[in-house]
Amino acid sequence: MLTRERLVELFQVLRGQDVLSVYVDADQRDPAQRDAWRVNLEREVSRLRRTLEQDRGADLTGFDSAWALVAGLLRTDEPGSMTKRGWVAFATPDRVWHAGAVPAHMPSSVSWQKGIRAAPYVRALKQQRPVTVVLVDGRRARVFEQVEGVITELPGVLADADLGDLTDVGMHKGSGRSTGVRGATTTDQAQRLREVASERMRKSLADLIDARVGQNGVVVVGGLAEAVRKLVAILPRRLHGRVAEPPSLHLEMGAAEVREAIRAAAGDLSEHGHESLVAEVADTTRAGGKGAMGEKDTLAALEAKAVDTLLLSRAFIQAHPRVADDAVGLAFAQGADVEEVSGSAGERLDRDAGGIAARLRFVPGAAG
Repeated sequence: MLTRERLVELFQVLRGQDVLSVYVDADQRDPAQRDAWRVNLEREVSRLRRTLEQDRGADLTGFDSAWALVAGLLRTDEPGSMTKRGWVAFATPDRVWHAGAVPAHMPSSVSWQKGIRAAPYVRALKQQRPVTVVLVDGRRARVFEQVEGVITELPGVLADADLGDLTDVGMHKGSGRSTGVRGATTTDQAQRLREVASERMRKSLADLIDARVGQNGVVVVGGLAEAVRKLVAILPRRLHGRVAEPPSLHLEMGAAEVREAIRAAAGDLSEHGHESLVAEVADTTRAGGKGAMGEKDTLAALEAKAVDTLLLSRAFIQAHPRVADDAVGLAFAQGADVEEVSGSAGERLDRDAGGIAARLRFVPGAAG
């Protein structure tokens, strides 16, 4: 899978060349539909070729050569057989510059244009954001990480919190026996020790999450409700808005259950985050602050290298591919984040800004 840096590099290098960009939706769980992607892809290629035949200036020979290269790869690298959800290729007539699977559902499309179709790849880049999953109760914790769609359970992380011996202290050495301290029993002492060990475990978990989640990662916490509440309460403030607490999670979940929980929780976090971000940009722009709404103002801010975060609705990317690709390239080249927005946030972005907006680092042309 391409990194953001490599995507920017390809965008810059191939900007003036004819490039075949192929996106394949390989997310088929029905065995009967396993090869549906191939039929759909060939239909798209045929449709595009007919369109190019009607354009006297089109380089049909170049298109055919680029497609032959990609088709050759697809014979040995079948998206339908992959555990990942999509497949992407960028090719010129003489070379395949990139081809490979991505861990995200991709909209099937084929384009022949100057430069790569970069905007749809933003969806795949989201999968590089790490997801840390913590399942916890008062005694035990399990930690999972998902990176690029691959889930790994961290071995031996805080299992049982060394509480087995503490239970023995209270339960096997005479429950209720006096310790010599007024009002205290061995059972009370064991309970306090368990609480201390649980608190120590939660502190260790919070430190672990802080160290591993990074700047863009998200956290999913589940398990015993009281233990979850106490753990979330001590997480760093910088993670605010990036923590999900699905009530269905429990300590004995298998990897497949964790995977589904991650998809749902990460999707909810993304939607809520996008709603807040679109609202923030809209309010800031209306107040004359560091925001830009609409194609004209957003592109002007991109040209001025003033953009912190570019927002594109899924509908805008589909309806205006060239503008979206140029906007993504400009944003990445200046180190800005790019968010593809869908759902209710996307609808608001379409309604209020025509599907494109930006949060700015500074207001272009402002004094000082």
